[in-house]
Amino acid sequence: MAKQNLKIAIIVGSPNKVSRLNGLTRFVEEKLQASGNVQLNWVQVTELPPDDLIYARFDSQDVRLANGKVQEADAVIVASPVYKASYTGVLKTYLDLLPQGALEGKIVLPLFIGGTISHLLSIDYALKPVLAALGARHVLGGVFAVDSWVTKTEQGGYELEEELKSRLENSVAELIRETAWRIERKRESENAVKA
Repeated sequence: MAKQNLKIAIIVGSPNKVSRLNGLTRFVEEKLQASGNVQLNWVQVTELPPDDLIYARFDSQDVRLANGKVQEADAVIVASPVYKASYTGVLKTYLDLLPQGALEGKIVLPLFIGGTISHLLSIDYALKPVLAALGARHVLGGVFAVDSWVTKTEQGGYELEEELKSRLENSVAELIRETAWRIERKRESENAVKA
């Protein structure tokens, strides 16, 4: 299989700029960049104009630019802290602004972090139904981390427990492998139609 240039969008739904979720997303970013064949586009939901989110302004230039990053992507990572047994409200307001079918044909990897392991199933029960409504048919198992597994350093970085690093590495490898496979199958299908 030829090496593909994969386009991956990372949607971050944390309202806190110093969230431990950053430890997960930075680690994942490093692993994706190390693969050498990934183009990353970030959608930091809290950087979108609040009025556009709250009043569901689908025609907002900022919303359209964010949506374009998602629609152009081959795969999407959805990252959020867990509050009250679900992902954040600001993430939901953005997901509501994605066009119907925006995740169709894309591999999706959820990354969640919460205060206790009791919120482990929030990916399955809170997020996956919304992803399915947006057309996602191939959602990877995802990674749920507990806050205590990510330590903030004095230098402003993050230290992750070894088991968490291993799970994130495995998820990134799966995301790359599944996305490359899907792109290759699509290319073969298109070539067969042309022949």
